Amino acid sequence: MKSNNFVIQKTSMLFVVLATAFVLSTLATPYPFSWAVKLLPMLLLIGVAIQSLGFSHENRYFIIGLIASACGDFILDFNRDGWFLFGLGAFFIAHLFYLASLKPQFKKLAQVNYLMVLFIYLVYGFVMLLALVDGLGEMLVPVIAYMTILLIMALATVLSNKANNWLIIGGISFVLSDSLIGIDKFYMPIEQSHFFIMITYYLAQFSLLKGFVKAKAQ
Repeated sequence: MKSNNFVIQKTSMLFVVLATAFVLSTLATPYPFSWAVKLLPMLLLIGVAIQSLGFSHENRYFIIGLIASACGDFILDFNRDGWFLFGLGAFFIAHLFYLASLKPQFKKLAQVNYLMVLFIYLVYGFVMLLALVDGLGEMLVPVIAYMTILLIMALATVLSNKANNWLIIGGISFVLSDSLIGIDKFYMPIEQSHFFIMITYYLAQFSLLKGFVKAKAQ
């Protein structure tokens, strides 16, 4: 337990350095092998997850989710426009595995406080869909499917028996990051959008890992 905390603390600064390097590089024009720089923080998280969480049934699902996310990172950076649907698919798979690792207790929705969280996510999803729908075209069904699994995953961070502040922050940050992608691509361009997208994305992945490590230590 102490060794897990030590590993997280020791690698947190390296993760911040690697993530910051890529985030700042997005302010420049696209450059060769940017996908490799983008992947470095995720590869570090995958390594930490393997060392800290091990390969128990549920934790294995989370690690696979991280790997699927890294595949999505590569796809979206290697060919940001032409392979967007494939990147969306990779992250859809990642959220399925995150969901399996969280094992949400949907029976908790019988309680008012959890119903309020569900209501907030439903309203947010509906408002986002209304904003994006005119620009989605043939991407309507894939985006609705992705939004659905994303919001369920975020809700699961609250409903899970593992639930803690880090997991909840991870879920919220993922929703925010993907919302910025949706707005920038299908509603209106956001200046330096990739900068803000990647800040919230790296925060999401880091927070989810911290949350799983914290849950294991409890």
